[in-house]
Amino acid sequence: MSLAVLYSRALSGMDAPEVVVEVHLANGLPSFTIVGLPETEVKESKDRVRAAIQTAQFEFPARRITVNLAPADLPKEGGRYDLPIALGILAASGQLPKQQLANYVIAGELALTGALRPIRGALAMTYQLLQDKAGTRAAILPQESAYEASLVEGCTIFAADSLLDVCAHLSDKQSLPQHPLVTPAINTLLPDYQEVKGQLRAKRALEIAAAGQHSLLMSGPPGTGKSMLAQRFVGILPEMTTQEALESAAILSLTGQFPATNWKKRPFRTPHHTASAVALVGGGSVPRPGEISLAHHGVLFLDELPEFDRKVLEVLREPLENGSITISRAARQATFPAQFQLIAAMNPCPCGYFGHYNQRCRCTPEQILRYKNKLSGPLLDRIDMNIDVPALKPEELSQHQPSESSASICARVTLARRRQMQRQQKPNAMLGPLEIADVCQLGEQASHLLQTAMHKFSLSARSYHRILKVGRTIADLAGAEHMSDAHIAEALQYRRYDY
Repeated sequence: MSLAVLYSRALSGMDAPEVVVEVHLANGLPSFTIVGLPETEVKESKDRVRAAIQTAQFEFPARRITVNLAPADLPKEGGRYDLPIALGILAASGQLPKQQLANYVIAGELALTGALRPIRGALAMTYQLLQDKAGTRAAILPQESAYEASLVEGCTIFAADSLLDVCAHLSDKQSLPQHPLVTPAINTLLPDYQEVKGQLRAKRALEIAAAGQHSLLMSGPPGTGKSMLAQRFVGILPEMTTQEALESAAILSLTGQFPATNWKKRPFRTPHHTASAVALVGGGSVPRPGEISLAHHGVLFLDELPEFDRKVLEVLREPLENGSITISRAARQATFPAQFQLIAAMNPCPCGYFGHYNQRCRCTPEQILRYKNKLSGPLLDRIDMNIDVPALKPEELSQHQPSESSASICARVTLARRRQMQRQQKPNAMLGPLEIADVCQLGEQASHLLQTAMHKFSLSARSYHRILKVGRTIADLAGAEHMSDAHIAEALQYRRYDY
């Protein structure tokens, strides 16, 4: 029977659904047809496969070749099906034994020489294999893709350099080397808060934001250190767990940005203010992750926030609440995780010097109002904390007093985060309404203070919940079991844009 069946994996959003590669040879005029909703890259594999088979000194059958990529309604894109198609043709024509084909998941792009080139999303593929409990089926991948795929413990990965190597392995002539489980070194060289002079209030706010995974907006004149503070924020965040690192790396793998040298370093994404909505949240005819997903379990820093297009910023509303983004197109839908921590910075006015100690601002009240109105109320309401970063006077800059290091701040943040995980298995920023009622209980004095603030400053229900969550984080940093009026009073200071 001139039929061979192999297994591969597609990419559909964050998922890697199984694809059955069926190759059938029949009598008739020589032809080569690929069916199963192939994109242009997959259709072009016909020429790559033919040249690779002939270069490897195999016979390319002069028969009617039909390749079916099932399921038929799943779009197939990329060069990842080159290797399974070539092996299927060789097995269906009797040049390769079929017995072991069902034991492997195979993916790889072929060069015309028969060499294997890396594929996109190798880590996402093996991560999905583990999630599907299909880890008993080994994976055959190009050598350059095997490194990232081997980060997933429990999956057997065989690394190959060429089509000939894979054929020798399947024929039991020469086994492929099994790629060892990878444990990359952790990069600990990060910018330190010790380099930042002054700005004690801003550092305190950033410490609270890091401890509870709260979003934060900094406002201040140019040159006050907003970007400098944000760039050092990753250094005070708790170390990623292995599960978080795998999820983050799997998303980066989808775009070919696998973090080989930054394992367990939280992502820090800084898109330019000219970025489009698709670049920020993801999209395209074949949905790809955007900056908010690439910042999963990390930080998304938006500098010069009002300079972003208003429509672009509005797409952040749902991901800030839900921790995921669903991209819908006419033919397909993809959901990407987006549990990012938003840190944003802005100037207080168009010229940037409103509130500066030397009175240099030249903007009219109307210009300042128009500038601030670029940010909608619903978006600001979803940002947990808002702070001023004032300009430092020359005498403050000339002081040689050493600042607190990132390591000491990180120790307090990690301890506070550990308390949260033991209590509710999630950071305070992710608490739901019922969990807030259970975890953020207030005494009579603290409750009275918050109710007074709600009436005086016309705070929304969302602001009420966010103040409670920030107050709970402040209490965790202090090691307090119950929230006091002092914790609520400090939390209220970080809702500047509500009043």
